[in-house]
Amino acid sequence: MGAPLLAVPVLALFFSVPFAVCMFVMPNLVSNAQQLFQYRSSIPKGPLPWLFAAGGGLGALIGSFALDGLPTDVLKLTVAGIVAAYILARLLKPALAIAPQGGTLLAGPVGTFAGFLQGAAGISAPISVTFLSALHLQRQPFIATIAIFFIALGLVQLPTLVLIGLLDGQTLILSCAAIIPLLAGMRLGDAIIQRAKPIWFERAIISVLVLMALILGGSVWI
Repeated sequence: MGAPLLAVPVLALFFSVPFAVCMFVMPNLVSNAQQLFQYRSSIPKGPLPWLFAAGGGLGALIGSFALDGLPTDVLKLTVAGIVAAYILARLLKPALAIAPQGGTLLAGPVGTFAGFLQGAAGISAPISVTFLSALHLQRQPFIATIAIFFIALGLVQLPTLVLIGLLDGQTLILSCAAIIPLLAGMRLGDAIIQRAKPIWFERAIISVLVLMALILGGSVWI
């Protein structure tokens, strides 16, 4: 969930946004399938997770075509803007609260918007994570719901990106190869979180994100 937020801006800076998005299709699918299997008994009852995932799949489809059609500079600014929005959300920490009934009504539209951002820019955390956080789900149902969401996105992105020619054989191999360092990084991240003070870890991540957003946005004007 958090890896694309760091890796996509870096890959977009040195390569391109389409390449960055394609690189994370397989790692996202595999890592979230693992998470869902682990927390399968904690899937929230009711339609919310499935509406959220269905909306995400629709948004990812539209976003994938936007990824293919939008100019490079627009895509770079989109990634930088999404990262900046996430930073603001983390710093301001708005006290959002959505009732379960309201969450069910909003799940489809919010999922579609988040899926579009994931499809077009490779990052949806500012929307998807903020929405689920506002529902005040417990940790395990939260992880199960977001895993279903990202699996739906990946299942739509994979064939769509192949169909429109952005995800070729070589990039697919690289995307599969990226699964190994991602899973290793997840274990390393868990170990760091357990040993370091959470506030230090969060500040380090935000500092890196600020730098990436500035460099990525600035590269458009250089």
